Amino acid sequence: MNVIKRRRVRGGLLTLAVAMGVAAVTPANMPWRNTAVTATAATSTTATSTNAADHTRLRALLRRLTTVDGAPGALVEVRNRHGGSSVLTSGVADVKSHAPIHRDSRFRIGSVTKSFVATVVLQLVGEHRVALDAPVERYLPGVVRGHGNDGRRITVRQLLQHTSGVPDILDYLTPREILEDPLAHHDTRDLVNIALAHPPTFKPGTGWRYSNTGYLLAGMLIEKVTGHTYGEEIRRRVIAPLGLRETYVPGDAPSIPGPHPRGYVRPGEDAPLMDITEINPSVAGPSGSMISSGTDLNRFLDALVRLLRPAQLRQMMNTRPTGNPDGRAYGLGLESGPLPCGGLSWGHTGDVLGYETIGGATVEGRQATVMVNVDPGGSDAQDDDMRAAVQTALRGSRHP
Repeated sequence: MNVIKRRRVRGGLLTLAVAMGVAAVTPANMPWRNTAVTATAATSTTATSTNAADHTRLRALLRRLTTVDGAPGALVEVRNRHGGSSVLTSGVADVKSHAPIHRDSRFRIGSVTKSFVATVVLQLVGEHRVALDAPVERYLPGVVRGHGNDGRRITVRQLLQHTSGVPDILDYLTPREILEDPLAHHDTRDLVNIALAHPPTFKPGTGWRYSNTGYLLAGMLIEKVTGHTYGEEIRRRVIAPLGLRETYVPGDAPSIPGPHPRGYVRPGEDAPLMDITEINPSVAGPSGSMISSGTDLNRFLDALVRLLRPAQLRQMMNTRPTGNPDGRAYGLGLESGPLPCGGLSWGHTGDVLGYETIGGATVEGRQATVMVNVDPGGSDAQDDDMRAAVQTALRGSRHP
């Protein structure tokens, strides 16, 4: 789910969390802020995929993320067009044990899940089982109705591109409510009904506004068309063919398999840091539940050209402006943004309680993933520094 950042809570969450007994660490017990970078020096693999200047810049950005920006830990993994990769880490995976970030860390990827869901829908388009410009009503009869919402006037394309106008579930389900019972199961249809009990934000096709509800509906569409859950189809169509050994659609499982950093939330600059590593991901479902790693996300972004037929890949990369002043535009489960060195980065961001992820790739064959293990609660500059790290890592694709 990708709008927790937009709905960042600066106060009020702390009292609730402490009352609930959520693990908390006070500011006085945050030694990583000053020592983590030197105590857990950034490490890399032997395969070099960044030049010396960019490597230095990446180290500085990771150091900033784990000091000035307040994240306990950060990781960046870069992959070049020849398959060589490098990993840099800073800070800690666990603020109690001070264990460093593992180079093969798994983490919750939030809305990067949407790129996987869109890939499956577009594969179904290529198989002539779904039509992008068909009304949602064709596949989910009677589901999108009421309060001005009408699936007969909303297309599949509009769901995937956030131009449907369907209200966003996260406007009506806050982090406070999730933290009241983080292990509770959430049925996708119930989440959709909560959102659709409110009027649309605009007439379908007349605007752009990020809506997690659209991808909850896309997951329901996958199940209706195939007879299998969106998770089963992602495993069969994406995870297995690509050999992604560190990528999971967890269902209701609250834990993260394999080495992973703890995930934290901080409701205010000087408030206690709370451990929210274990959470039932069904609250995000097809809009943001997945777990992956830098290695697997880079491989996935590189493989989109093989997963999709050319016609469907063109549709995925057919973007419209989001209104962001930095020039970002959104396709079908894939976002583009201009690189300072020229060209575009293609990828997605992911915000979920405990973790923030940004993945990007260039058409020249270079990929980069950045992760920090706090969300919400980093500084307002955290997003900018993470995006700068991706852009720095992708610069090499423009170099000889």
